[in-house]
Amino acid sequence: MSWSRAFRAFALRGGLITFGAALAGCVQPLYTALGPGVLEKEMQSIKIEPIPDRFGHYLEKELLFAFNGTGSEVAPKYRLVVTVKQRVQAPTVDTVTSRATSATVIADAEYRLFDMSRSEPVARGVAFSVASYDRFSQRISNVQAARDAEVRDARTIAEQIRVQISARLAARSL
Repeated sequence: MSWSRAFRAFALRGGLITFGAALAGCVQPLYTALGPGVLEKEMQSIKIEPIPDRFGHYLEKELLFAFNGTGSEVAPKYRLVVTVKQRVQAPTVDTVTSRATSATVIADAEYRLFDMSRSEPVARGVAFSVASYDRFSQRISNVQAARDAEVRDARTIAEQIRVQISARLAARSL
């Protein structure tokens, strides 16, 4: 290996190490910011307001599990209000029968997290999900496939909301 190639390789490694060391101060783990178990207790103390309609029911149950999977009773410190919008599109249509062969369930959720002692939101945001399913000639199959897509959407949205709120609560407590 020539001297210039060795120097370039050394400089590249040194630059990467320097960059990594500089970046190390910027990164902080999410769950260690508050100490062991503190963020989990904060998440468990979120009361979810009832969400109307069938999709709202699926989303509410997924959020309950995401925030408090243990099922333990904790005095609420926060109140979560979620507003959902849902629509179904049929992007693929069979040209022979003029029937939709697939459908897409699109769900949007806007949420606001309130501290029980305040009227302005502590956190707010939007989460969305898109789930597709195939349509068949049997009606019951289509109904079940649509419900499965709604459950997948609810699970994805609940996870997005959980991550966004946990990051906000961790940043708020620093």
